[in-house]
Amino acid sequence: MDNLRFIRQTMESATAFTAISGWGVVIVGLTAFAAAVLASRQTSAEAWLAIWLGEALASFVIAGGATVRKARSSREPLLSRPGKRFALSFAPPMMVGALLTVALYRFGFPAAIPGMWMLLYGTAIVTGGAFSVRIVPVMGLCFMAEGAAALFLPLAWRNGLMAAAFGGFHVVFGFIIARRYGG
Repeated sequence: MDNLRFIRQTMESATAFTAISGWGVVIVGLTAFAAAVLASRQTSAEAWLAIWLGEALASFVIAGGATVRKARSSREPLLSRPGKRFALSFAPPMMVGALLTVALYRFGFPAAIPGMWMLLYGTAIVTGGAFSVRIVPVMGLCFMAEGAAALFLPLAWRNGLMAAAFGGFHVVFGFIIARRYGG
């Protein structure tokens, strides 16, 4: 029994977290395009921020629900060792992003928020993606590159950059994930 337990634990730790739903990622991208359109029409930083925070919450619900659904349909436990590692690697950069959002807004630096979001979301995807399929960290690197550029580009470009990253990257990589890794 000890040998079987060891073999099972070894196999579980060697597998990738494949419950990420490509179609869920595509839907997140589509809602980000809508958020970018709405946010571009806002005249205040508060309204712009509220739209993107609402989009972040909606995308969390969409991606989370799609991941649970894919895991159930493929009979992959969400709390497998790779799943736990993905979550534990993904969560810290996201928490840092939430705290920095409050701080940057509070201290009068809202222009830095889009670049910071892309950088930290990309970091979360890269670190979590280390326990997933190979394409996931590549997506994270794309977010990080665009986030770094966003810190130095004109503020007027922020909605276009957010649409390209949170909309475009999610749609493109979501299709790749759905096609190569089943839904």
